[in-house]
Amino acid sequence: MMDLLRLSLSSMFSHRLRSVLSMLGIAIGIGSVILLTSIGEGTRQYILAEFSQFGTRLIAIHPGKAQTLGVPGVLGGSTHKLTLEDALALERIPGVVQQVPVALGTARVEAGGLGRSVMVYGATPAIPEVWRFQVRQGSFWPTGDPRRGAPVTVLGPRLKRELFDDTNALGRFVRIGGTRFRVVGIMEPKGQFLGFDIDDSAYIPVATAMKLFNLEELSEIDLLYANADEAELVKERVRQVLMERHGGTEDFTVLTQEAMLSVFGNIMNIITLSVAAIAAISLLVGAIGILTMMWIAVGERTPEIGLVRAIGASRRQVRLLFLAESAGLATLGGLVGLAGGLGICAVLRDAVPGLPVHTPTVFVVIAVAVSLITGLVSGVLPAQRAARLDPIDALRAE
Repeated sequence: MMDLLRLSLSSMFSHRLRSVLSMLGIAIGIGSVILLTSIGEGTRQYILAEFSQFGTRLIAIHPGKAQTLGVPGVLGGSTHKLTLEDALALERIPGVVQQVPVALGTARVEAGGLGRSVMVYGATPAIPEVWRFQVRQGSFWPTGDPRRGAPVTVLGPRLKRELFDDTNALGRFVRIGGTRFRVVGIMEPKGQFLGFDIDDSAYIPVATAMKLFNLEELSEIDLLYANADEAELVKERVRQVLMERHGGTEDFTVLTQEAMLSVFGNIMNIITLSVAAIAAISLLVGAIGILTMMWIAVGERTPEIGLVRAIGASRRQVRLLFLAESAGLATLGGLVGLAGGLGICAVLRDAVPGLPVHTPTVFVVIAVAVSLITGLVSGVLPAQRAARLDPIDALRAE
């Protein structure tokens, strides 16, 4: 075996330029696959982490039927609005732990001569339980009838810092959309969600938000359910309750986190198939290059093959020799491409800190294995040709 490896390596290094050109296609294919799949896997983990920070047992209800019109609530897609009464009815469904009716709007928040336009969430004190948003200082307003508003607010940590700096903001007053609110709490830092700064926002009672923004319906209703295995069952119960309340019309969209992640998974699968197609083309080009080089090498080394056969080498040994050479070329090309892909990934992590790049170990193992298999497949025909040469005819070729 050692003699076989030594002969294969000596043959590859004796024709350096030809060997490098043969490995180039494999290196480009493997390098591109490692780079693109690393970005894809990093993006997948990033999206999973973004959604998981809100919990894993959430159901979101939006006005309008997305499957019918594409975007919920557009062009009159909802004949019945989502209301606070709908939210209260959904809370009574078996399996539902808590609900948060949401009314969204953008308003200018002002205090002490400073002000900034931020996202304002109209919600209920169930936010910490449903969304996993914790209060760092103070607390949310007391739990009660969500149809009753109050001029109180909880500020995101960045908004608090911009308006009050390091001073205590609890009990102070701010103006949101021109209306005076008392600060009762400061949220813990949460960071960004898909590019949106959650920390730069304010939270007020949902009924107050609907009045402030002149809204007649909720933007969405978020439900927290008890058992992770009952997502589809709770979803169906939600659909039935809302259809009864909306006159038998399914003019709303119910989404579970599993469904949202499934859609994302389908997108990632399409991207993976595209990457695989690109890699297949590059590997095919590399395989043809190795096959061509090995085929030429058989013709150039015909006398050598005849001599090896004449001193006792079997057809099997000749076949293994050429298979080892083609496999060695492809594997070296794969290792070069792997190193290049990992190197570019490392550069991207440093140059673009926000870009999610992750290379699982299994990807590295698969890349090397694919390189080896490509080399073996490419070397089959040349190896067969070399093994079938007649020793006497091969020696005469010299």
